[in-house]
Amino acid sequence: MVESVLIANRGEIAVRVARSARALGVRAIAVFSDADAGAPHVAAADEAVRIGPAPAAESYLSIDAILAAAVRTGAAAIHPGYGFLSENAAFARACADAGLAFVGPPADAIELMGDKARAKAAARDAGVPVVPGVEGADLDLAEIAAFCDEHGLPVVVKALAGGGGRGMRVVRERGELEEAVAAARREAAAAFGDDRVLVERYLDRPRHIEVQVMADGYGGCVHLGERECSLQRRHQKVVEEAPSPVVGPDLRERMGAAAVALAQACGYVGAGTVELIAPSADPSDFAFLEMNTRLQVEHPVTELVYGVDLVAEQLRVASGERLSIDQAAVVPRGHAVEARVYAEDPAAGFLPATGTLRRWRVPDGPGLRLDAGVAAGGAVTTHYDPLLAKAIAHGPDRRTALERLRGALAGLDALGVPTSAGFTRALLALPEVGAGELDTGLLERVLAGDGGEVEPPADLLAAGALAAFLRDADAHAAATTVPFGWGAPVPWRRRFEDAAVAVAGTPAGCEIALDGGDPRPAAVRWLPGEAPPPPGAKAGSAAVEVALDGVARRYAVAWEDGTTWAGRDGYQRELRPAAAAGAGAAHGVDGLEAPMPGTVLDVKVSNGDAVAEGEVLVVLESMKMELSIVAPHDGVVADLELAAGDRVAQRQALLTVGR
Repeated sequence: MVESVLIANRGEIAVRVARSARALGVRAIAVFSDADAGAPHVAAADEAVRIGPAPAAESYLSIDAILAAAVRTGAAAIHPGYGFLSENAAFARACADAGLAFVGPPADAIELMGDKARAKAAARDAGVPVVPGVEGADLDLAEIAAFCDEHGLPVVVKALAGGGGRGMRVVRERGELEEAVAAARREAAAAFGDDRVLVERYLDRPRHIEVQVMADGYGGCVHLGERECSLQRRHQKVVEEAPSPVVGPDLRERMGAAAVALAQACGYVGAGTVELIAPSADPSDFAFLEMNTRLQVEHPVTELVYGVDLVAEQLRVASGERLSIDQAAVVPRGHAVEARVYAEDPAAGFLPATGTLRRWRVPDGPGLRLDAGVAAGGAVTTHYDPLLAKAIAHGPDRRTALERLRGALAGLDALGVPTSAGFTRALLALPEVGAGELDTGLLERVLAGDGGEVEPPADLLAAGALAAFLRDADAHAAATTVPFGWGAPVPWRRRFEDAAVAVAGTPAGCEIALDGGDPRPAAVRWLPGEAPPPPGAKAGSAAVEVALDGVARRYAVAWEDGTTWAGRDGYQRELRPAAAAGAGAAHGVDGLEAPMPGTVLDVKVSNGDAVAEGEVLVVLESMKMELSIVAPHDGVVADLELAAGDRVAQRQALLTVGR
């Protein structure tokens, strides 16, 4: 076994790799950028080395910086995690040239499978069915159009390098083709440094099923069953599970045999995933989609169902050992489901979110596992992927696993940065999900039909206001012996951006009115073991019980100066003082603001231009995503002072569209 491993990554995967390394007695070495100096993955390791400033290109994507850190610490191996350099063949070669064991496949296998065109050819040669398409190093628009004429629409345009839904566009109308290809090329170049694309027939309502493989350097290769990954949004996985609800033993063996054949054909070593696509009505008619030459984000569901530590197995194989897994013993036990918790705002179209985590408390319970890379007080920035954590639940059957996962998402206290937890919890309760009737378009259809709960519960406004009232009452009581407002003719009042609030009475029994509406009976108290920050403290968090209209519920709450956050069941609401309105508010409904920090990719209009409702005006890039700012109505552009390459802050005024 190698004596030490440098983890060339950050966040929850770096924490998770360190956990397995230390359990094996392997010294875990972390690397960090300036933005991550106090991050949990640094504390999880035995040693940590700074590798550069916050931008990933100057730190986590710098091969020279990573190798220098390995030499400096005497590392024997490098584990790339996923993302960043994990599927970079040049990095794998550089590790080998430096005498370091790369915890992953050979560079040639990464290169082959990383090129979707060559990967499809390799799959064909290995006898694995593939989706009809057109690919090539110099594929141009005319060739793509010819394929569409021959095979019809819809088609999907995909980046040849990389994955994760980046550089991918679905084309349903011929007039969309040119812009879709251009956008896919731009996004692919930004994410992977390679703007080449391929085009394939697009299957409506398919299932996305993937097979986990593990191979050693002696020709041994096994599969560890399949994962169902069909619940996706914008081609990004949201919920994954193992085993698939529609795959039985015979189909599992067929899929597994195809995955093993492809892995052996490309000389694979280590953990990898063969991704398949199949008609939802007949998953036995599956076809090769791509191969990820690394550990997957969703690997915990396989670990829980098959009782295997995949990271430990990776380290053994990288140390020159044979597989410790026997194919005959690979039998699923129970069911596991994973939900990704992203820093994103469902109510704002799932835009990636930034900010400081004011409160972060994770649930505990039977069958639960939570892999996280954040902690309370940590900053979520635009520099890195918005994945905060993964909640995973295991149970004796699928129903139990789903119920446990919904409970885990409800019990996750995450305040200060919007997250996807509440929406995902509602998604898991859909009848189609419970029945296992899944396809890659289900989530989008739910959203389009207003079936997804993206808005926070209405009671969070009153709960947050009552928590602020309770805190003020305690602070006042600590500073004076005069009762706080008891019997006073003027109630406690605050004006937030969302509403004006008035509370009359005491925390133990009061009435609350929102925006001059009818008073509602309420009460609020700190929960046992919880307390507000001491008087004078500018920030803090706690948990309260709020009784509103005769219904008592638990809420997580946090404060920062005059702003209050309140959350329950995976949702949260921010109550900002009215005076803290964002930049550009003076423009009213005609003003357009940056929904989050980012970089201007393209400015499509000029001052004085007449624009139509829905027309794209500015394109931003943030967290490796393109965000289009569109006209809210017909009008004339004014106040535009942006150019491509400019950095913009969250809520920064971009331009106005005058009526």
